[in-house]
Amino acid sequence: STAATFGNPVETPITERHPQQPINSYGETKLAVERALPHFERAYGMTWTALRYFNAAGADPEGALGEDHKPEIHVIPRAIDAALGRDTFAIFGDDYDTADGTCLRDYIHVMDLATAHIAALDALRAGGPSASYNLGNGRPTSVREVVTAVERVTGRAIPLTVGPRRPGDPAVLYASSDKIKRELGWRPQFEDIEVIVETAYRWREAHPNGYAGD
Repeated sequence: STAATFGNPVETPITERHPQQPINSYGETKLAVERALPHFERAYGMTWTALRYFNAAGADPEGALGEDHKPEIHVIPRAIDAALGRDTFAIFGDDYDTADGTCLRDYIHVMDLATAHIAALDALRAGGPSASYNLGNGRPTSVREVVTAVERVTGRAIPLTVGPRRPGDPAVLYASSDKIKRELGWRPQFEDIEVIVETAYRWREAHPNGYAGD
């Protein structure tokens, strides 16, 4: 599932008890599936786990698997492409009520998402109950902090432009993952934003044209 099921947060960090009020079609469709799961359990005895991703980021540390979207819309790969001179980078809104005026998000490494999936499957296989969990680092990082991390990792400056806010973008969005830590023993291993960026950068360097160039 996704953190988009929560919509604009009433409070942060966002726990599993936070109201789910999506503000876009992506969040609505994921919430529809979440609402259907208990019905399937009652009808067919199927237990389930809903993992609500916050901002998935990074790449396989060995450089074999990574992010390849066309067009690329995610902040970290866009910033890397801008540092490498392949694209421009715009910040959408620098007047939010945050320390540097840009949005705060919770970036969670894809490897940590993978280990969370394994932990959830192991729990279900052992007869555990159905459950929903928020998956994030619990560390809010601003867009400008992402840009700074990319500049440090790549050693290159990123030319920035600032545009208006995008409709529906909350100022602050980050998770409490205490529940999955407590119940499944899961812990993120890639918590530092520069470490997350470094794995994404390695992938971009090794695959400048994405999978199409392999």
